Amino acid sequence: MRLTLALTLLGILPALAQAPAPGSTATQSPTVAIPPATAATPAASLAQDPVLARVEGEPVRLSDVLATAAEVLPPEMRAVPADTLVGMIPPEAMRQLVERTITDRALLVAARRAGIDRDPEVRARLARAEAQELTQTLLQREVVPRVTDAAIRARYDRDTAATAPEEEVHARHILVPTEAEARTALTELQRGQSFEDVARRMATGPGTREGGDLGWFKRGDMVPAFSEAAFALQPGQLVPAPVRTQFGWHVIRVDERRRTAGPGFDEAKEQVRQALLQEEVAAAVERLRGSVRVEREAPPAGATAPLVGTPPPAPARR
Repeated sequence: MRLTLALTLLGILPALAQAPAPGSTATQSPTVAIPPATAATPAASLAQDPVLARVEGEPVRLSDVLATAAEVLPPEMRAVPADTLVGMIPPEAMRQLVERTITDRALLVAARRAGIDRDPEVRARLARAEAQELTQTLLQREVVPRVTDAAIRARYDRDTAATAPEEEVHARHILVPTEAEARTALTELQRGQSFEDVARRMATGPGTREGGDLGWFKRGDMVPAFSEAAFALQPGQLVPAPVRTQFGWHVIRVDERRRTAGPGFDEAKEQVRQALLQEEVAAAVERLRGSVRVEREAPPAGATAPLVGTPPPAPARR
C-alpha cells in the first residue's frame, strides 16, 4: 500500500482508464534527474540487471528504472532487496516507470545532439551542481557515522542532568486600566464572586474576557512584576494588592503549581540529533578545510575594497 501510494504521488499510477495501453509508446513527463543507483538504493542488490530497452544503442536496465522510482520510495522501502521490490511494483506501474525512464534517456540524447552539454553556461551550472553533490556527500560520510544513537543518548543525558527542573504556575488574571478598578475587582473576588464572572464583566484585555486563563507559564515568560507576584502565590490564592505593569493593572490568582522535568528522550531525540549534526558539520568543515593548502593572492593594485575571501586584518597589539 505504501509503495502504491508513493508511485501515485510520482504520477506513475493514474487511473487505468486514462493510462496508455500496454503496447503504447506514449511518452511520460520527464522527471527530475536522479543519481545512478548506488549502495544506498535498492538497485544495488539486484541478482540480475536485465536490459529492458535501448535508446540510441545505450541500454536501459532494470536498475535505471528502479532509480527513477527511488525518489518517492519511503525510507523503509529502500532497505528492501531490489529483487523483492521488483515483485512488489504493480505491472502497470512498472510499465510506466520503464516508459518514463526511456523518455528521460531520450531527452538526454536529444540534448547532447543539440550541443547543450557543450554550452559554457550549462557546463558551469553542471560543475557547480557536481561540486555541491560531492561536498554534500563528503560531509554526510564524515558526519552521519558520528551521530549514533549512543551519542544522541549521551548528549540528552548530559543536558538533562545539567538542567534543573523549572517551576511553572497556572494562573488567571483580570487586566484593567486603573488601580481603582483593579481594587474593586479584587474586593469582589475576596467576597466570593466567581473569577470568571468578574473578569468577563470588568476586564478590558481580550484574553481576560474569557475568564483570564493564562495557562501554564515559567518565570521568564511574563514581565518581571507580573511573574514576581504570580510565583509568590500558592494554588487558590489571590494577590493581596493589584499589580502594575506597562499593560495596566492586574488582579492575579494562581490555580496550580508544578515543576517540569523537561521532555522525555523519545520526544527530544530528533531535536538532539539535529543539534549534534550541526555541531559535527561545523567541526568537519573546519577539519577538512584545514587539511588542504590555501594560498591567498595579494589584492590587485588600486583595489578600493577588500576582495571576498581576503582575510581580516590582524588585531592591533596592545
